[in-house]
Amino acid sequence: MAAEHQAAQETRQPVDVQTYFRLIYRSHSLIPATGRKAALGQLFSKARSKNKSVNVTGALLVTDHYFVQALEGDESAVRALYDGISRDHRHEDVTLLDAQAVDHRVFSRWAMAEVSKDGSADIPLISDRDHGGITPAAPHPSTREQNEVLRVMRNSIGADTV
Repeated sequence: MAAEHQAAQETRQPVDVQTYFRLIYRSHSLIPATGRKAALGQLFSKARSKNKSVNVTGALLVTDHYFVQALEGDESAVRALYDGISRDHRHEDVTLLDAQAVDHRVFSRWAMAEVSKDGSADIPLISDRDHGGITPAAPHPSTREQNEVLRVMRNSIGADTV
């Protein structure tokens, strides 16, 4: 019996450790100030639905002039989303800032965030169809790991000087 158990142990495959892929890009927004709130609401609603369908999470930081987004999930799904995003007519100068395998998601429960102009904390956002745009979600404190990635994202557009 012990020999059978040992043989079974030797034929078992090692436990597959889940790895994820994180990609961060920056782009220049072409969405005009007039109607921006409604346009961003539609964009966020569609993006959240699409990301959820392919099990991609992340954070999107928005200023008047820039988008910076971190996408996390399966590498092929993340790269496919980025490919489509890079061809979107609502922005230009799409620049890949980072792309790497990671051992876990930092933004597993985040969908979007906005960088405030005065340097205050980021604001998680939700799509609000009833009010024609986006509204702040209930505040949740960010983790140290989230803050580190967000700092990189903000620094890429000069919104933070840390």
